[in-house]
Amino acid sequence: MKLMRLVSTGLCCGAVLTTLTAKPVQATTGPDDNKPQAAYQLPQVVKSVLTDIVKTADGTLVVVGERGHILRSKDGIAWQQSQVPVQSNLTSVYFVDAEHGWAVGHDATILATNDGGVSWQLQQFKPELDKPLFDVFFKDSQQGFAVGAYGLFFQTSDGGQSWQQTWHAAFATPDDQVMLQDLKETDPDSYQDELASVLPHLNRLVVRNDSIYLVGEAGFWAISRDFGQSWQRQPEFYNGSLFAIEQTAAGTLLAAGLRGHAFRSTDQGQSWQQLPLSAPATLNSIQTEGQQVWLFGNSGVVFYSQDDGASFTLIPQTEGKAVLNGLRQQDQLLLVTETGVKTIPLQANR
Repeated sequence: MKLMRLVSTGLCCGAVLTTLTAKPVQATTGPDDNKPQAAYQLPQVVKSVLTDIVKTADGTLVVVGERGHILRSKDGIAWQQSQVPVQSNLTSVYFVDAEHGWAVGHDATILATNDGGVSWQLQQFKPELDKPLFDVFFKDSQQGFAVGAYGLFFQTSDGGQSWQQTWHAAFATPDDQVMLQDLKETDPDSYQDELASVLPHLNRLVVRNDSIYLVGEAGFWAISRDFGQSWQRQPEFYNGSLFAIEQTAAGTLLAAGLRGHAFRSTDQGQSWQQLPLSAPATLNSIQTEGQQVWLFGNSGVVFYSQDDGASFTLIPQTEGKAVLNGLRQQDQLLLVTETGVKTIPLQANR
């Protein structure tokens, strides 16, 4: 449901998007980087770098993007920019109902709304961490968590009034888990620092009931069966970074990442089959609707499947701009890209 985790760099000379595989670029927050500054209201904000899109329970479309931009629309045509108290780049947005939503991004920023995205309140802002958050999920209006770079994991049980950071050693590689266990027993003071340095980027998650599937860099993926309290790292089925994971209505798992690599599992992740795609562009997001699946990627790549992800067709594009995410809106696909909101007629999918 969410986007690939991208860093926006060189924006003064145009948007240049690069995959986050090294230390993240810190978003500019004004003259004092330790104090949040309100996002600017811009007349052409709909053409800026936009990174994620969701549809709330009442059909309202909410989009987030660079420099704290958040937009709302009822029809996907007319957009209104929301007042946002921070200029950090935003990476992901999630609504649990028509009114309550959260957005996360750089500076470990967490924003919340209780009026459908009209106004936003800052729940967390930690530029000193120099780490972005990449995804957010809420089970209900109280229980949720956010994940990000270098194993960042924040959890709340009070709707985000307070957030607790947790480090999960289970996210580390098997060799690092052995090292960490030994360090925990012999040098507890160094254990926490070492733990924070060896964990992978946590890029995207999908939740079904209390089961959570989480993917990240260098083939990392893990499962939790108790809503994030404990985790089991799974054997890698791909040695490159994964930026998206989704589950279809039929229970099929789909994962995608670098250079057009996409995978499908019909047995809850016990085995994976690589999908033969016709374009090598990095894939950023997956959207599903019944038996229909869309993959969104760099260079304007959009793949479409009508058979639960068993096979995909490339939808021709002309602009070649990175597509960060998208969803179906009536008779069209509504895309968020490095140059703003774009649409594709659904006839192009057939």
